[in-house]
Amino acid sequence: MTRNTPPTETQLDTLRSWLEDSRRITVLTGAGMSTESGIPDFRSENGIWQDEALLGAMTDHHLREDPEDFWPKYKRTFLAPEYLRAEPNAGHRALARLEQLGKRVTVITQNVDGLHQLAGSSDVLEVHGSARIARCPRCGSEYGLDHILASDIPRCTWEDQKGAVCGRILHPDTVLFGQPIRHYEKSLYAIHACDLLLIVGTSLTVEPVASLPHFADHAATRIVLINLDETPFDPHADLLIHAKAGEVLARCVPQSA
Repeated sequence: MTRNTPPTETQLDTLRSWLEDSRRITVLTGAGMSTESGIPDFRSENGIWQDEALLGAMTDHHLREDPEDFWPKYKRTFLAPEYLRAEPNAGHRALARLEQLGKRVTVITQNVDGLHQLAGSSDVLEVHGSARIARCPRCGSEYGLDHILASDIPRCTWEDQKGAVCGRILHPDTVLFGQPIRHYEKSLYAIHACDLLLIVGTSLTVEPVASLPHFADHAATRIVLINLDETPFDPHADLLIHAKAGEVLARCVPQSA
């Protein structure tokens, strides 16, 4: 159920105080972090995952079996114009500012848009990979967004000493259905070791990420959950705010060091 209840001043003051007191902050973010930048939630009622044919094509098996069919559908899914135009919002910038204030911040994100890095966060664990990177499955050469977008079917352009071009169709860095998530052990450690856990813009319904907050040390860690919708983890949060993440974080993080 969507609440979108304006936070009280008591809630905001509590979050400000906890941010100030904390030294090691871990942030777990989901689609709700990026919707405020204009990127639709894939799993929403009108999200792209409602297209079952497209959903079925975003698999490791389809990539390997028919990469020439896979890539146009992948670009429609993850590299649509509105995604490419998206810029970091106030929430992304607020998390990056926490580093400028001397906090040790680890961001664990389910998003593949790279907006946390563009905002300035330096320690980002992209558990679902990045839509901004692709790699050659043969030689391992890595390519950025410009190369991925330059052709309908991106291929490896690496040349050996004799001038022979590799030419293999690239694989996206994004985690596809059928592939394991990334950085799970690092994420577990970051959550267990922090003194403040911020859960921001995620419904916590998709495993294994949904279980990560349960590994927090409740005796040593304050847990804040900021999300428009109710989540299964709501009863476990020390501070629960049903509101837009960017608006809340922008009001609670100082503008400068």
